[in-house]
Amino acid sequence: MSIHLVSFGYGHGPTPTADLVFDLRALLRNPFHNPELKHRTGLDQEVYDHVMATPGADRLAFNAVATARGLAEDTGADVTIAWGCTGGRHRSVGLARASYELLCAAGDEVTIEHRDIDQALLPAGIHNRARHTDPPNQTDMFMVDLDGGRGGPLPGDMV
Repeated sequence: MSIHLVSFGYGHGPTPTADLVFDLRALLRNPFHNPELKHRTGLDQEVYDHVMATPGADRLAFNAVATARGLAEDTGADVTIAWGCTGGRHRSVGLARASYELLCAAGDEVTIEHRDIDQALLPAGIHNRARHTDPPNQTDMFMVDLDGGRGGPLPGDMV
């Protein structure tokens, strides 16, 4: 069993197939709006620290890792966690990195992929728009896609 981590940007293509998908666009501080951090990535310590200083970021990474580890243990299957933000360079990379560090510290087999980290920055207007998936009149939301976008029923009594 292994856990695969993917960071990606919603602005650069479809959501990758994954068992757990976390949409960070409304949850975490966006380094894109800081001129000193804008052209860096979540692999840079300053950006990582900025993202992880958001209240709840550590807890989110910890809980995602705990859920993935539990799924891998219970099913015996590999598990993929996808972390998404607008451009795939800052927040998603930071949370994938935090998850990677937690999994390595636990001695788990883990791989990491930063799908869009080398893509060009998206225009500023994209970072200020509401997501097309947002329900009307709701400003904060986080989604966990338990079936990797396959549209199937949820396991057990979770329906």
